Amino acid sequence: MSATPATLGILNIGQISINVQDLQRATAFYRDVLGLPLLFIVPNLAFFDCGGVRLMLSRAETPQFDHPSSILYFRVPDLNVAYQRLVELGAKIFAPPRLIAPMPTHDLWMAAFHDSEGNIHQLMSEVPRPK
Repeated sequence: MSATPATLGILNIGQISINVQDLQRATAFYRDVLGLPLLFIVPNLAFFDCGGVRLMLSRAETPQFDHPSSILYFRVPDLNVAYQRLVELGAKIFAPPRLIAPMPTHDLWMAAFHDSEGNIHQLMSEVPRPK
């Protein structure tokens, strides 16, 4: 796809930056609790792969950017299993699994948690409805 006057030619999200206060602690959380593959670490930055989207952990460069990150929604095949694993690994839970929206073909379920830096993220699962 090439850019035209009507479109920028955006294909997908290539990278998301997550603000952290303690890079070593956050790196351990995203690697050891969430189980994301660590791609590489360079001074003051850690990079993970999340299904082809790169997550970059970094401290805010200036005070105006020092705020919680956007909420990331991590898709999981079985919400209850993933939620229980978060609990076992000591993640701070913000909201347990709950039905968000019944859809025609599936139900959308989510569970919210804090990362090691206080950012809120969600696990999400689209559970097929019986036919």
